[in-house]
Amino acid sequence: MNYNESGEKLNQLLKLENQPVAIKWSVGQPKNVQKEEGKSRFCEKLTKAMDGEIFYTTLEEEECMGGARYSGLKDMGEYPANVQSGAFMVKKGLYKSIPAVQRSRENETYITPGIFNSIIFAPLNKAEFQPDVVFVVCNAKQGMEILHANAYDSGEHGLGADAAPVCSSMAAAPYMAGKVTYGLGDVAARQNMDINPEDIMVSIPGSDLSRIVSNLGEMRTKMFFKEK
Repeated sequence: MNYNESGEKLNQLLKLENQPVAIKWSVGQPKNVQKEEGKSRFCEKLTKAMDGEIFYTTLEEEECMGGARYSGLKDMGEYPANVQSGAFMVKKGLYKSIPAVQRSRENETYITPGIFNSIIFAPLNKAEFQPDVVFVVCNAKQGMEILHANAYDSGEHGLGADAAPVCSSMAAAPYMAGKVTYGLGDVAARQNMDINPEDIMVSIPGSDLSRIVSNLGEMRTKMFFKEK
């Protein structure tokens, strides 16, 4: 099963309203893929891909400091002091104090800067590349079924994301851990993406996609997961 077929099958089995997004990090600038026009935030790039766009992006097209840092396109040491300290996040009301920001960052995941030059985004059913991470916006029941499909033949538990930015919790974290990751997203990303209040997020490592889709299909023949 190729990734286009996996994307279509995932949509059919779960009856998804949003297209899953294929994300791939690249050491160079991809051929046969258009560069994103203008700037946008990492979370907004996910929405663009859900809406059908296929593109790659570099640091030049990343509008968000967090998006650039967590996705590995820029080193935190290159930012001004108020960004490194997190003072700007206190002013915005995301944290009460700088120590709270610093403690939070100790548990946030980011991709090592200086390795990758660009990131490719595409709807999974149109992706012509092997994704590193597949990002899904879905309802709670659909997310639950993905987690069950992951455990079906492996017994593995997914990772639960917290209030870290989506570029960290739902992109860098599953990339680095290689585990299915679920979460609610952060307040800024949810506003930028304009998703439904009841939506949740699930990210699947690309290497697990075919197995999970196959398991979902088999589970549909079992008592708990038969469609009524």
